Amino acid sequence: MKKYLAEMFGTMVLVLMGCGAAVSLGCDPTANIPAVVGTAMAFGLAVVGMAYTIGGISGCHINPAITLGAWLTGRISTKDCAMYMIFQVIGAFIGSALLYLMTSSSMDGAISGTGANDLQAGVSVVGGLIAEVVFTCVFVLVVLGATHKTNGATNNFAGLAIGLTLILVHLVCIRYTGTSVNPARSIAPAVFQGGTALTNLWVFIVGPFVGACAAALVWKAIEPADKY
Repeated sequence: MKKYLAEMFGTMVLVLMGCGAAVSLGCDPTANIPAVVGTAMAFGLAVVGMAYTIGGISGCHINPAITLGAWLTGRISTKDCAMYMIFQVIGAFIGSALLYLMTSSSMDGAISGTGANDLQAGVSVVGGLIAEVVFTCVFVLVVLGATHKTNGATNNFAGLAIGLTLILVHLVCIRYTGTSVNPARSIAPAVFQGGTALTNLWVFIVGPFVGACAAALVWKAIEPADKY
């Protein structure tokens, strides 16, 4: 049970810090580049922090796409896969609820939103879906590689490598979808925000899961033979 609670707590922190930064900084990929950089760093640093906090307990997936990739490559059981995803979504809802409470109680209404994903200006559904598939594939592939046993002592830096990759993914993908690559991170904020964020939510569930499947296939093709 401890590992499930760890996943819940870690996902809560990821959503609260990452989406919270997007809201607080007024992240607009077409008009506020410093906020885009700040939001990208917030998501990446949240992953780094949680990796070194709960990594030894649950592996710090805090993302259903990563959990799916781990399951497809035989790293976790079916039961753990299902329970991880459930608790990740619960954690995301807790993080989103806290953010919603803070923004909804803003005195002048200047601070609002939940940091929900949505298709950005000029981006089609197909374009957004492709972006989520591609960047989730890259991200999950880095996770699978960085945490593989053959990396030996360098696994101590896996959390850092994963967090930096998430920053990079956000810097590129925010302009297209606000960057999800994580269904739990998208589901909860969309429910609180509603509107087109909820209408387009399927893109941020299907895209990351397809990307995770692609990453698992790529990893299976290149995985080192020596698994000691």
